[in-house]
Amino acid sequence: MALRGSLRAGRALLRCPGPPARGLCSRPPAFGFLFDVDGVLVRGSQPLPAARRAFQRLADSGGRLRVPVVFLTNAGNCLRSAKARELSQALGLQVSPEQVVLSHSPLQLFSQFHQRYMLVAGQGPLEENAYEYPLCLVVLWVILFGEPVRWETSLQLITDVLLSNGNPGAELRDVPYPHLPILACNMDLLWMAEAKMPRFGHGTFLLCLESIYKKVTGRELKYEALIGKPSPVTYRYAQYLIQQQAGKQGWKAPIQRLYAVGDNPMSDIYGANLYNNYLKSARQNQLQAGLERSPQAASPQAEVSLELRNDCNNSVESCESILVCTGVYRHSGDAAGRTEAQTEETVFHGHRDFCPDPSLLQASYVVQDVDDAVQLAFGKENWS
Repeated sequence: MALRGSLRAGRALLRCPGPPARGLCSRPPAFGFLFDVDGVLVRGSQPLPAARRAFQRLADSGGRLRVPVVFLTNAGNCLRSAKARELSQALGLQVSPEQVVLSHSPLQLFSQFHQRYMLVAGQGPLEENAYEYPLCLVVLWVILFGEPVRWETSLQLITDVLLSNGNPGAELRDVPYPHLPILACNMDLLWMAEAKMPRFGHGTFLLCLESIYKKVTGRELKYEALIGKPSPVTYRYAQYLIQQQAGKQGWKAPIQRLYAVGDNPMSDIYGANLYNNYLKSARQNQLQAGLERSPQAASPQAEVSLELRNDCNNSVESCESILVCTGVYRHSGDAAGRTEAQTEETVFHGHRDFCPDPSLLQASYVVQDVDDAVQLAFGKENWS
């Protein structure tokens, strides 16, 4: 399947090749940014040079952002406050935890699972992350925050819980099916760190779990919901935070457009395009757009989260995807001279429950880095 984006057209929209002028635009912004982190702003622990330049454009002389920004990452192995501190140091300005969406942050919307007993799998401060949500500590459902450190131990324990219906101390008799509810956060098969080659992500761990469960039981592992990019519920939650941020700043203009900047075609571009389809269909009173088996769209709980959350207004009309070439996606050396940047995807890297639609992998724009992405959006918005 082909992934396309107009690199030359994107560059034609780029403005301000030198240091940005400050405070030239006095009108309130009608747009906001959703920035991926790994491969866009940082590689491992190292900030990318273009990230600082981009945020110099986004901030005024006092270091305050002039447009609403949310950092939308599939990382789940840290607290929002810790990620905000990392970003503050990397970007040279103050980032608040309220501007950070981790893979599991949208669990705040799934109130029907609050005050339930659960098994939590992942790495990092799991207990602290779990207490972000009103949950208890005995197994009635399973939440997968992210890939664990010791995969074999976690795969065994999760399988034990599913086969025993939450009582792993019991002997295996009849395998319960449907099994306990599972919520999985982060479906990235691969992600980009400091290494030259992509690293295995939580999507790879889920693939292992699904294969083991199917081999042992002969049945398909099912998810109550899949959260994190490219899930629409994650973008809906990010939109809510963007609009909340604009309101706190006193910006009266309704936010109408979102620009989602990422490096992973399957996660960032697919997710932004899927949400853009959702926004279009929502305006036509249709609940599902471009979704086939996606559980977060099919479940009544997610429809409530997406459609009926009354503190998130429906002013946003579009979510445009901008692909950068500093992470998972790399264009060929002569791509700058082409009208289109294109790569052939020989395999579908998305989760099995998402439709392998080639059109959802086509970025609205392809640019070199995040600074180019910001300039492109400013050009489209006639913003300086």
